[in-house]
Amino acid sequence: MLKVEGINVYYGAIHAIKDISFEVNRGEIVTLIGANGAGKTTTLQTISGLLRSRTGSITFQGHNISNVRADKLVAQGLAQVPEGRRVFLQMSVQENLEMGAYTQSPAGVPKDLEMVFELFPRLKERRNQVAGTLSGGEQQMLAMGRALMSHPQLLMLDEPSMGLAPLLVEQIFEIIQNLNKQGSTILLVEQNAQMALSVAHRGYVLETGKIVTTGTGEELICSPEIKKAYLGG
Repeated sequence: MLKVEGINVYYGAIHAIKDISFEVNRGEIVTLIGANGAGKTTTLQTISGLLRSRTGSITFQGHNISNVRADKLVAQGLAQVPEGRRVFLQMSVQENLEMGAYTQSPAGVPKDLEMVFELFPRLKERRNQVAGTLSGGEQQMLAMGRALMSHPQLLMLDEPSMGLAPLLVEQIFEIIQNLNKQGSTILLVEQNAQMALSVAHRGYVLETGKIVTTGTGEELICSPEIKKAYLGG
């Protein structure tokens, strides 16, 4: 579904992403793990059209999207839940969700709202509440629900567990697994390597802008080097 080949991304003179290549197959959960500053978020932003690579290519469902604008990519079936959630704080829960459906036919929005409310019952309870008054966990659910309103073929999640209590982290990852079982393909960037690898089919480890290790989620969890560096083992 997604193939990233030889991308190099710079912030001015800083070489942030160094010749990265990886792929995501339909129906998978693939995770990118690594320390802060390893290049995980930069990689997602490059795929979603917010940043540009100087080299290489990004292919999504057989089409080269290396130079496609971010808003056009949403219509093609690629959605990103950004780090820090970035919900519209002054708008209601329902208005936030409706914003996520801007590429869809208005006639289908009520049905899509019910789909999201079934997945996140707490959002249904708060559908008329201003998003800025929600808890961090509720805002994460809202950000995920907003992305799902666009009917993504590939859902990219950037640090969904950030700032959440352990119980909520477990709930968010359970939802990620359920979405995958229902057919969603997911590319997950996550600081919590233990949780990410426990749900991922495959993983890539980034260090200072390079992919240094890859394997199945189980292989990486069992790797002594990964345990020592990222799992506290």
